Amino acid sequence: MKTLLVAIIAFMSTGLISAQTEVGGVKLPNSETYQGQSLTLNGAGVREKLWIDLYAGGLYLAKKTSDAAEVVSSNEPMSIKLHIVSKLITSDKMIEAVNEGFENATGGNTKPLASEIKKFKSFFMEEIKKNDVFDIVYLPETGVTAYKNDKELGTIEGMAFKKALFGIWFSNRPADDDLKEAMLGK
Repeated sequence: MKTLLVAIIAFMSTGLISAQTEVGGVKLPNSETYQGQSLTLNGAGVREKLWIDLYAGGLYLAKKTSDAAEVVSSNEPMSIKLHIVSKLITSDKMIEAVNEGFENATGGNTKPLASEIKKFKSFFMEEIKKNDVFDIVYLPETGVTAYKNDKELGTIEGMAFKKALFGIWFSNRPADDDLKEAMLGK
């Protein structure tokens, strides 16, 4: 009887463990739900700079893909989770990285999206600490909504903005090549 109980507990624990993926020393959920839309972890990795882990990133999609262009251009629900793993990330550094990311993703043509980019950068104005979690969620009917530690920061409409934003991680000049590949499940 004791052996059966141990086996049942072990089996149940396996299910709990598999509901998350560990990356960069943190656990990302294998699925997320936003406004009734179920999304599955497509892939996850770590953003590094000068051999320092900055954040764990996960891409969540309704249907898995390894095609970066499809992620950028798709008008389907998706999200990116950024779990800060370094004390070195500050609000200023995050805003600087966002600026650089939009420059790279748009080939330097950020002017048409200037107001949307300004609003997005405002989401990072508050102090950023290790273990803060940002969720960047795209739903076709509402646009991109950003959350910090499950608190909604704001929504930005428009497919052009969504493409530029997801291009930060999935364009030909991504924030981090290894992170791009990992989030694409490669």
